[in-house]
Amino acid sequence: MTASLPRSAAASDEPRPPEDRRHRIRRRALTLIIIVLLIGVPAGYLVISANQSRNSGKDKEAKYSATGLSEGWPSKVQRRLYQMPVPHPADHVAYYETNNWKTSRLYVQFRTSDAGLDAFLTGVGVNREDLEQGEITISTRDQSISGWSFKGPGPWWGLVHTQKNPAPSQDIVVNLSVPASPMVYVVSRTVP
Repeated sequence: MTASLPRSAAASDEPRPPEDRRHRIRRRALTLIIIVLLIGVPAGYLVISANQSRNSGKDKEAKYSATGLSEGWPSKVQRRLYQMPVPHPADHVAYYETNNWKTSRLYVQFRTSDAGLDAFLTGVGVNREDLEQGEITISTRDQSISGWSFKGPGPWWGLVHTQKNPAPSQDIVVNLSVPASPMVYVVSRTVP
């Protein structure tokens, strides 16, 4: 027995009817949509990615070329690394970081509330009783780098919180001329 194979339909000698206008427009629109999706979407994605990458580089360049305090909060990583618990609420926040092979420093200033000062000092590992009146504990070198001047109205209070390496040590100066809104200046340094 021989298996019978299905026969293909014989090509008819009759010509196909011409494509109507509506079908031709629909087919061309579908082709155009497919081309846009296959080419346009990836090209648009590449343009957006390139712009984001270029903007990211400009932001990083501005951040790392800064030569003094920059307005804004230090990153969470910087605050954790330098043990810098900037309290909430705080305003007039500015920071600057320097790094070299020997020592890394983070300069931070902020204005906070009376309770915020206590929270900050507790977060650092000291308390308000450790502050000494009239003590400017930030060196003149660090003052010139940060642009701080402690000659204005006081009273000025300061302390040095020294810790064993690699934990950071902090030099803290507080201006209590407005007791309800103390201004805090901190240099936190760590030796890698």
